[in-house]
Amino acid sequence: MSAWTDVTSETPNQTVPATRTRPFFWSVRRELWENHAIWVAPLVVAAIVIFGFSVGLFTPHSLTTVDRTTVVSQSKTVNGVVVSKTVRRGGGEFVISAGPDADTMTQADPAPGANEAVARVAKPAVMTQAQRLQMAVLPYDFVALAMIVTMFLVAVFYCLGAMHNERRDRSILFWKSLPVPDLITVLAKASIPMAVLPAVTIGVTLATQLVMLMLNAAEWMGHGRELTALWPRIPLGEMSVVLVYGMVTLTLWWAPVYAWLLLVSVWARRAPFLWALLPPLGLALAEKLAFNTTNVISALSSRIMGSYEDAFVVPAKSAVRTPDTIATITISQIDAGKFLTTPGLWTGLIVAAGLGAAIIWLRRNREPL
Repeated sequence: MSAWTDVTSETPNQTVPATRTRPFFWSVRRELWENHAIWVAPLVVAAIVIFGFSVGLFTPHSLTTVDRTTVVSQSKTVNGVVVSKTVRRGGGEFVISAGPDADTMTQADPAPGANEAVARVAKPAVMTQAQRLQMAVLPYDFVALAMIVTMFLVAVFYCLGAMHNERRDRSILFWKSLPVPDLITVLAKASIPMAVLPAVTIGVTLATQLVMLMLNAAEWMGHGRELTALWPRIPLGEMSVVLVYGMVTLTLWWAPVYAWLLLVSVWARRAPFLWALLPPLGLALAEKLAFNTTNVISALSSRIMGSYEDAFVVPAKSAVRTPDTIATITISQIDAGKFLTTPGLWTGLIVAAGLGAAIIWLRRNREPL
């Protein structure tokens, strides 16, 4: 009896355990391997933002503003502090008044046209406490905005090439030979703009904001300030909640856009970018010429520009704009109920589902280019 028969006879009931192939997981991994821009582009934008933020943070800036006034004719001081200055221009007198702390000065100018020499008076630029708090948050809001724009651009170019590239290089013949259903393949490709890219964008954004906060702390400590005064200025936890919520709402709102781009990618034989752009623009132009209306272009712009008005409580526009008004989004403006009951959300998801079914059918029947 041979050694092989001895081994097999001793263990007749042992079988090799079956392992799950997990086709969806490996299909997603394939997309990540083939499309490095999914994670490279956010990292590049983060590096640029951190570099610019560092330069602006540690580079001294001028803290004065320059106003033009006329030559001072007379000054009035109280306890050594200038409270007003009488000046002349064009034969008329007027007063420049300063506050008790001499931080700000207001001037009531007469009609222009005088030829007197003009002097430059520099004074500190004073912001209110509310303005300082909002200005401290603006760089962090800019990071989130830059990452969202980057995510959308990467998603657009990914969707346009997701199906078209494999047909162009004929690699679709190999992928179709694998035991992976077309449904799994399409869902894996759709998960990149709908799940993977938002997750990567959120992670990179939060990491970038954390690095910026550490740079802020180093700058404060370098000036001998207490860090306890810095943390209330930059509510990183609140900004993270707003970021995650905003990313989820944007992704759901853009679902029909991504589905349309994937449909063009699997259908067009060449120039998928033009095929994705020209039909909607042609439809909008035809509507304008035929009915002199702009419903199509309004619907397209509303879908692309995002879901801010449907997902957040939009402050009422005031006729008087105060100096403290700086655009920021807080956690108190989140309105998930309003977003989930928006007809545009569910209409878009239904359209995306219909386009998804068409994508699966086309991938099953389209041949390589």
